[in-house]
Amino acid sequence: CYLLLSACLCLGPAQVLGVDGVNFSVHVENQTQVRDTMSRRHHRVYQLYSRTSGKHVQVLGRRISAKGEDGDKYAQLVVEADTFGSQVRIRGIETNFYLCMNRRGKLVGKASNRSADCVFVEMVLENHYTALMSARYTGWYVGFTKKGRPRRGPHTLPNQQDVHFMKRFPPGEQPDLTTPFRFTTISRRVKRVRHPRC
Repeated sequence: CYLLLSACLCLGPAQVLGVDGVNFSVHVENQTQVRDTMSRRHHRVYQLYSRTSGKHVQVLGRRISAKGEDGDKYAQLVVEADTFGSQVRIRGIETNFYLCMNRRGKLVGKASNRSADCVFVEMVLENHYTALMSARYTGWYVGFTKKGRPRRGPHTLPNQQDVHFMKRFPPGEQPDLTTPFRFTTISRRVKRVRHPRC
C-alpha cells in the first residue's frame, strides 16, 4: 500500500491524464450532439427581446418576426432543452409552431419539431446577450433587422447586434426577488467517545 501511494505521488497531474487517456472536452462535445432520452426534458417559458428591433420575437404560424410588444400572445415562447449541452427547440405557445431555419437560411415556422432545422445552439455572449446558432448550419444565426424582419442565416455573424437577444419573463411571471436568502445551517459533528471494552 505504501509503494502504491508513493508511485501516485511521483506522477504529476498531466501524467495521470496521460495514463487514463481521457479527454473530457471531447466527451462533452460528443454528448452535446446526442439527444438525451434518459433525462426529463426541461421546458422554459420566456420572451426573446431583439436588440435591433427593440421588440420581441413572434412565431406567427409559418411567419416569424420581431415586432411583438411586451406580453404579446405570439411572443410567448416555450424553449425545450433535451440534450446534454445547450441545444434547444423554440415553440410559440399560441400557434404551437416551431422556430426553424431552412437550408436557404430563412427563418420559418413549422408544425413539427422532428426536423434538424428546428434545433438551435443557445450561446451566452461576452456582452451577456444570447445568440441562437443553427445546430444544422454552423455559423448561421437567428437575426432580425431594425424593422423586425428576419435576416437570412448566411448574412449573420455573432458580433452583429442583429443576432443579440435578451431573455425576458412574460408579464406576471417574474420571479419573486423580495424573499430574503436563507442560509442552510450545518451543525458541527460531535466526536463519538469510544468506551473501553471490559
